[in-house]
Amino acid sequence: MKNLRLKAARAGMDLSQQDLADAVGVSRQTISAIEKGDYNPTINLCVKICRVLGKTLDDLFWSEEELN
Repeated sequence: MKNLRLKAARAGMDLSQQDLADAVGVSRQTISAIEKGDYNPTINLCVKICRVLGKTLDDLFWSEEELN
């Protein structure tokens, strides 16, 4: 499933995929794959992304319908 919430949060902070990747220590391709839904990041990477974007795990990675 595409992660449009991540993409929107990143764009809302005027960060490119490369900017976010540099901030969390991964490749731009990894950020792209997460946004496309082709890669499930580790919890540690999720937390790093959330910290950079000022969001919670719930904001970016989990929703109620995914948990049910």
